[in-house]
Amino acid sequence: MRAEEVRELLECTGALRKGHFILSSGLHSDTYVQCALVLQYPEYATRLGAALAELFGDLEIETVIAPALGGILVAHEVARRLGVRSLFTERVAGKMELRRGFVLRPGEKVLVVEDVVTTGGSMKEVAAVVEDWGAKVVGFGALVDRSQKPLDLQPFRALLRLEVEAWEPSSCSLCREGIPATKPGSRGL
Repeated sequence: MRAEEVRELLECTGALRKGHFILSSGLHSDTYVQCALVLQYPEYATRLGAALAELFGDLEIETVIAPALGGILVAHEVARRLGVRSLFTERVAGKMELRRGFVLRPGEKVLVVEDVVTTGGSMKEVAAVVEDWGAKVVGFGALVDRSQKPLDLQPFRALLRLEVEAWEPSSCSLCREGIPATKPGSRGL
């Protein structure tokens, strides 16, 4: 699946949005990618998951894991294509945890995935959980990479790279213009 096809899917489902948004990272942006709007269609979720899985065909992967909530369907579809299991972490009292009876065994090779990456913070938190269990992170993947700086995640691969701006709230021109901001993500709700 080419990057242009991914972008078209995001646009035709309304997942690529314009406005004034507060991202999960706390940064502000005029562009938001609400992947739930594309992933609500199983055929699109399957196609995107398969395409992301193909980017990691050179790695040995035993498990795919993602942060809840946005990464759950991505992990499931990537894992389906790879023929491995899918797990997710949850934020409890501000800390990412593996719950619901999920376990990782020492040395297990794990791919960390997410729907959209801005700073890589959530992926790093998931990686720390994986490492705390003694498992090994072998890669990081996302449907959309909207980072502004190189991510400290290796190897990192994404289906689509979006060049969009994000600002600290104190330097957000949309705030200065008095345009109300919305927080469409799940963190902090």
